[in-house]
Amino acid sequence: MKCFMVMQGHTYQEEQEKGFIWAAKQDSSGMPSHSWERMMEVEKGDLIFHYVKGDIVAVSVATTGCEVAYRPSNPQNHALWNDPGYFVALDVHELDVPINIQTKLEEISPLLPNKYSPFQANGHGNQGYLYPCHEELSIKLLEIIADSNITKIEDEQLALAIGTVVETERNTLIPLLAEAESELKTKIRLEERTFHARMMPLWAHQCTICGIDLPIVLQATRAKPRKDCTKEERIDPYNGILLCANHAILYKKGYIAFDGQGKIHIAEEMSEENHKKFGIHRQIKIARMEQNKPYIKWHKRYLFIDK
Repeated sequence: MKCFMVMQGHTYQEEQEKGFIWAAKQDSSGMPSHSWERMMEVEKGDLIFHYVKGDIVAVSVATTGCEVAYRPSNPQNHALWNDPGYFVALDVHELDVPINIQTKLEEISPLLPNKYSPFQANGHGNQGYLYPCHEELSIKLLEIIADSNITKIEDEQLALAIGTVVETERNTLIPLLAEAESELKTKIRLEERTFHARMMPLWAHQCTICGIDLPIVLQATRAKPRKDCTKEERIDPYNGILLCANHAILYKKGYIAFDGQGKIHIAEEMSEENHKKFGIHRQIKIARMEQNKPYIKWHKRYLFIDK
């Protein structure tokens, strides 16, 4: 299952009623758009969040993959809608309680990718039609939707965000959310298992900075986070650096970084006293491999807090 965010406005009502999304192949100048061409990535069974004027108003499941087809109707007589475009049929589930993105921005913001994010830093939607939603962002959105839209009747169900829920004929949203979250979490778990198994031997099963080899404190730490990775990059062992828990958190939060030669860079916010406490100094140079180079350079450019 893949997940997407479709940015709709005046087209939503008609597309919701007829159960489809559609995008032209090119704009009025004859140029393609990445957000329109992304329609070709949609497959049967994929999940789509519908964003309209600041709110997520519905969740749908693709009942077909992307097809080249005419738009079912052209009520506005739009010139671009007269030619075949990208079409996906949907089973749409409208939300009783729409989710306002700006009110949930604190929860969502850390999960937004640097590239092709559906939302801006201020919570407004980006221009475009269809955006990818990686698994962590999708799970967070599913949790927020469930918290607002699923009434838990039994007292013991109050502890469950989605988990095991009682399916009812009158609420098809409940099983949809539960099944989607379960599938996404399983996908993440399998990818993480593959990534760890592949990258840990590259670093001799020890922290590349301090040399500690106690498995319980070692973390396979991505240079390029999952939220910014392609499917292939998520499981590429060269996207990882093996670090102990203390050094892993510094790296994830951008307080340390490495350049293309493997030399450490330490944020100015860290005092010399903290250098000693963490056992780091500016002469450290990790034994990076050539395949690590593009990933650690990406990390230094986008995540290191000293720009």
